[in-house]
Amino acid sequence: MNVPLFDKKHQYPGKLFIVEGIDGSGKSTQISLLKKWLESQGFSVFFTEWNSSDLVKETTKEGKKKNLLTPTTFSLLHAADFADRLNYQIIPPLKAGMIVLADRYAYTAFARDTVRGVSPVWVRNLYSFAVKPDLAFYFDVPIQIACDRILQGRPELKFHEAGMDLGFSDDPKESFRIFQGKILEEYKKMTDEFGFDVLDATLDIHDQQEMVREKVSDTLKGYSKKRTIYAKRAKVFWRRFTVS
Repeated sequence: MNVPLFDKKHQYPGKLFIVEGIDGSGKSTQISLLKKWLESQGFSVFFTEWNSSDLVKETTKEGKKKNLLTPTTFSLLHAADFADRLNYQIIPPLKAGMIVLADRYAYTAFARDTVRGVSPVWVRNLYSFAVKPDLAFYFDVPIQIACDRILQGRPELKFHEAGMDLGFSDDPKESFRIFQGKILEEYKKMTDEFGFDVLDATLDIHDQQEMVREKVSDTLKGYSKKRTIYAKRAKVFWRRFTVS
């Protein structure tokens, strides 16, 4: 796929670090630990996560509830969510010189939407406005381990979370396993395409975190940890910016 995709470094003074992986890969745990560590080192950090914009949250919720969403509609809603977060939660803190940590990025859409039947080229073009992360960590884990982690902690899987709308299986757990397995295959295809920093997500949590911190520390060489005037008001500061 020769699709030009945010392949140039952004020119903002801040840094963007993102994590990717299938459900149960442990990526959220790792980015949470990274956030605490960076803050303890005196860095100004802003955190954002996938599908968290208020712009389309109710629409998505209602569509899922009534099972009205086609794969393309799903993709467009998530892209709208991402665009809103990019404009108001990612670029402004980058402009302010902060470190932005994102739990999932556009790559999540590339994997999930493709599995749902959307054209890989189409969905990549849809997100062509995104900025390139300074670091993109991919936490690689065998499908069975990931499923065991998720299913042990959740008594019930949500309909779309389990991929039940795709008709893989009538059993939610089996549908989830198949769905996540197909997403895993897409991530593996993207590893070279986007130059992910791949980590073995079966290793000890602390060992993984040490590897993450080492890579982040190398990337932050020469970066000033001076706090911006907005850093103490991370939840509201971006409203003061306009994105050009």
